[in-house]
Amino acid sequence: MSIRFTRRNFLAIFYAVALSSATVASAADWPHWRGPNYDGHSSETGFKTSWDGELTPVWSKDIGAGYSGISVADGRLFTCGVRDGKQMLFCFDANGGSEKWAVGFETLYENGWGDGARSTPTVDGDHVYVLGALGTVGCYKVDDGSTVWTRKYDAVPTWGYSGSVLIEGDKAIITVGGSGGGMKALNKQTGEPIWAIGDDANSGYSTPYPFTFEGTRYVVGFLGGSAVIAHAENGKEAATIPWETSYKVNAATPIYHDGHLFLSSGYSTGCGLFKLSKDGDRLDPKEVYTSKKLKNKFQTPVLYRGKLFTFDQRSLKCVDFNSGDIDWEERGKENQHGTIVFADKHLITLNQNGVLKIAKASPKEFEPTGTTTVFEQKGGRGEQCWTVPTLANGRLYMRNLKRLVCIDLRKSERVD
Repeated sequence: MSIRFTRRNFLAIFYAVALSSATVASAADWPHWRGPNYDGHSSETGFKTSWDGELTPVWSKDIGAGYSGISVADGRLFTCGVRDGKQMLFCFDANGGSEKWAVGFETLYENGWGDGARSTPTVDGDHVYVLGALGTVGCYKVDDGSTVWTRKYDAVPTWGYSGSVLIEGDKAIITVGGSGGGMKALNKQTGEPIWAIGDDANSGYSTPYPFTFEGTRYVVGFLGGSAVIAHAENGKEAATIPWETSYKVNAATPIYHDGHLFLSSGYSTGCGLFKLSKDGDRLDPKEVYTSKKLKNKFQTPVLYRGKLFTFDQRSLKCVDFNSGDIDWEERGKENQHGTIVFADKHLITLNQNGVLKIAKASPKEFEPTGTTTVFEQKGGRGEQCWTVPTLANGRLYMRNLKRLVCIDLRKSERVD
């Protein structure tokens, strides 16, 4: 059968392809901690930023305890919870919420501030990786959850292993402390060791962070008492920045921007900015400033147009990246320890009491255009929202310690 192309046919096909391309361009998966570019930014556009009344979740699940983040890839959602006395890796249908599979990968981790896994699953092709709170790191098939490999580490920090697995090329990189190097690289296909670096026996609570500086690829591991920077390929040390924090709680992810590395911790430590320069195969980090104006106990800021937007242990605030000065600040207990994701010039915030707010990312003020209560908090531990939301393919996924919800932020229905 032959097809006769007319001008009308051509224009119909052109506009159909253009519309399809626009739809694809405005949607994106979120395959690991802090999203596709490790910066807390989603490439989503065109989602709802205002509404009347409260937003109702399109689906929700009781999944058991955990602070694990939410990863979305190819229509699947991955997070961790608890079932039958085990830390579980769950796979759900991202659109409808039906459970595809669940695997118990480690015995239950119990802690007065919340049981269960802390790390966010990392999706890489056909595999998903997770680090349990008690030190089991594993690789599983995304189709059915079957085990590919596991390894066990035993230098468990006070509040459990919390960093996620970083996939960098052929390597799975983790911060697990202990002897022989606090940050370790494993073969992502087999789990066999490749390199290890850092003499800090305490793992801290942060996820390894990759960045490229003057054409060279590095990974920084924020350990219990230092930030160690390694050449990604061979693990050779490039620099170590001493960074002591109460209780070894270095949990926020470092941020690289424009030749500078930013670190932040809670308690009485604060933040610091370091300008990098090369010295042979090493890096020389020169302090630009240290400040107590920003104290990220476990939240990681998002950086946009030279400004850091974040909740820390005291407030919601906007801080200048280059100077450390505060541009604006929203105080109050409800503005302590919340989380933020950035998309389409907007901040999507979830405070620890379960209230969602969306506002333009502005260095002048925080003025929400949309507010809704996602989790009704009754007070006490076990209900707090300390896990950062995930925006993927028009849907916003959130959890408190035990419950997972999905809110549809698409302005109109799209065919999935």
